[in-house]
Amino acid sequence: MPLNTITLAQAQEWAENWNNNKLAFFENNDLKAFAIPGQVITDVTSHKDVVDVRTYFGLDDDMNPHLMVVGVDANGNDLINEAKGLYVYNYARPCPSNCPQVAPFING
Repeated sequence: MPLNTITLAQAQEWAENWNNNKLAFFENNDLKAFAIPGQVITDVTSHKDVVDVRTYFGLDDDMNPHLMVVGVDANGNDLINEAKGLYVYNYARPCPSNCPQVAPFING
């Protein structure tokens, strides 16, 4: 699999963890934003059928947050098919701990 991708099964597990544990996550954690590397956006949008991008929240087994990124077709459907080069990307960095020093709408 290409760099910065995860399997659909992993994405489904993390999404389920998010759905089941997000309230518990926020009891002890803050989550303001994610930084998504430009290369991830380039990779997600490089397939000819991708017209939009969708993101999903996830939590791994250690309660670390993840932002999973997929391409979306003109009908609004997620495009996930490893055989066709359509992957779930996961290399967004959460804030905190990867926060910008200046961001007027989250600092303060």
